[in-house]
This record gives sequence, C-alpha cells and structure tokens, in this order.
Amino acid sequence: MPTALITGITGQDGLYLSELLLSKGYDVHGVIRGQNNPRRQLVERLVPDVTLHNGDLTDLSSLMRALRDSQPDEVYNLGAVSFVAYSWENAFVTSDVTGIGVLNVLEAVRLHAGDDPSSVRFYQASSSEMFGKVQQVPQSEETLLWPRSPYGVSKVYGHYMTINYRESYGMHASSGILFNHESPRRGEEFVTRKVSKAVAAIKLGLQDEIVMGNLDARRDWGFAGDYVNAMWLMLQQPEADDYVISTGETHSIEELLTVAFTHVGIDDWRPYVRQDPRFMRPAEVDLLIGDATKAHTRLGWRPEVGFEELVTMMVDADLAALKAGW
Repeated sequence: MPTALITGITGQDGLYLSELLLSKGYDVHGVIRGQNNPRRQLVERLVPDVTLHNGDLTDLSSLMRALRDSQPDEVYNLGAVSFVAYSWENAFVTSDVTGIGVLNVLEAVRLHAGDDPSSVRFYQASSSEMFGKVQQVPQSEETLLWPRSPYGVSKVYGHYMTINYRESYGMHASSGILFNHESPRRGEEFVTRKVSKAVAAIKLGLQDEIVMGNLDARRDWGFAGDYVNAMWLMLQQPEADDYVISTGETHSIEELLTVAFTHVGIDDWRPYVRQDPRFMRPAEVDLLIGDATKAHTRLGWRPEVGFEELVTMMVDADLAALKAGW
C-alpha cells in the first residue's frame, strides 16, 4: 500500500486529494497546525481515514517528525497563506509560510530520504499568480514569471527552489502551476465562494447585496476535484517536471456574477452588487489563461467540469447549506 503525506490538508485541495488517494488504496497522512485547529474536525468528518500529524511549515523539526512517523512514498506540499489580498497586509508571514515553508518541506524530505533522494516523490503547489503581469497569452511552462503580489513572489521562490532541489539533489520534485480552481469547499474569502454564498443568501432573503472590487478581472477557473488528479498524475511519471494545469478558458467576474444570479432566477444582478475601492488589489492581475498542452500530452489530463457547471454547483451547495442552517 503506497503512503502519502499532505501539508495543507484542511484546504479544498487537501480534502479532495485525500479522497482521491484513499480511493486508490493509499495510506493517507496529513500535517495540521495545532492540536486545537478548528478545521481538524472538518478533516475528521470528511476524510476520517486520514491520520493527522501536528506540524508547521515554518518548523523544520515538526516536518521531520511527520515524515518519520508516516514514512511516505509521496509528499504533497499544499500548505500556504493562500489568500492573495492578505499577502499585502502581512508580506512577512506570507513569505515565511508560502516561500520559506517550501524550502523547509524540501529539506525535510531530502534529509528523510537519505542516500536515495528520489525515493520520496514531492509535489509543490505552484500558482498562476506567479505570472502576474502576464508576458504571454496564454501562459505556459515557458512564460516569464512576473508576480504582482507578495503571495505571487513567495510562490515563485517555492517554485524555483523545487526546481533547484530537483537539479541539485536528484529529487523527484514536480511543480503544478495550477490556475484558479474552485469548489463548494473553497474558503469564503475567495471571490468565487463569496459570490456563490451571497447569491444563495440573496435568493433566500438573508442578504441584500454583495460588495465587490474589480469586476473586469478575468481568470481561468476550473474545478478543484479535477485539478488534484493532475497532482497525482505528476508523481506517477518516471521523471519529475513542471506542468501548467488549467482549462484554457477565461471568464470575468461579471460573467461569474451573471451565471450565479441567473441560476437562482435573477436576470439583472446589478441592483445587488456594489463596488468598493477597498476590495481593489494594489496591483491587479488582469488576464490569466493557461496553456495546459503539456499536461494533456504527457499526463493525459483534461478538466471535466466546465465553468457554468462549477458556478452552479457552488451556488447549489450554498443554498443547501443555508437552508440547513449551516
């Protein structure tokens, strides 16, 4: 039975990846920060067969203990301070966790693997935010990185450190440059979930409006459940490499609002949406759209859930949750 260790297991990707690996017969372990972490119960409820270990991306010794106790064949580093807007408020914490945290996990894996650095396969969750001020449309693995937020800069550091460990030590270390991927498990601070929950609340008469930032920004949105399968496929390859994972389609915030409101029977969403400069980014990423040709040809991966299906899935889940009093 193969064994996997996942950092960031409390996020949507960690939960979907755990379910995928369990379905494939893995013994799945997760690193969680703090015995009293409020999201521990969520993991225990959704994926009760996962073994949890206390650990922190900023604490190398805790990562070494998690590796010792789990003895994994594969390590998936999904942990990060992942809310981009917060990264301007606290660039230091973002850099420490999202950047240096990658170095800590890589070093822990290298030391744990000993004389055979490639014996433990490693996945790094890179991000389309690394492209930032895009220098090429669509963006591929060869596109120049130009991050536009402390979060994006931190992800670039982790991405190149992963490449460096692969080239310096012979580790089987791959990075997935994942474009925006969403689900009903997405945190409420992210724009897609903010919209889906607000639209559900407005439909049920529980809320009057949504306060938004830039409505013109465009993103390449996919379903998190599809994207974790690409992570797994990367670690099954004979050679480690980096892959863009995306749908190849781009949609604006306005389109997101249109699909969500239309799904609940509201054709004109403008009376319910108010823009506020507080929600504008200091440096906006205007157009992200990925070229996942490499993943199509080498991994055999393609997304299965389309944009409208994703948005309506999220709205329906929030409607059900609000009706149930969650």
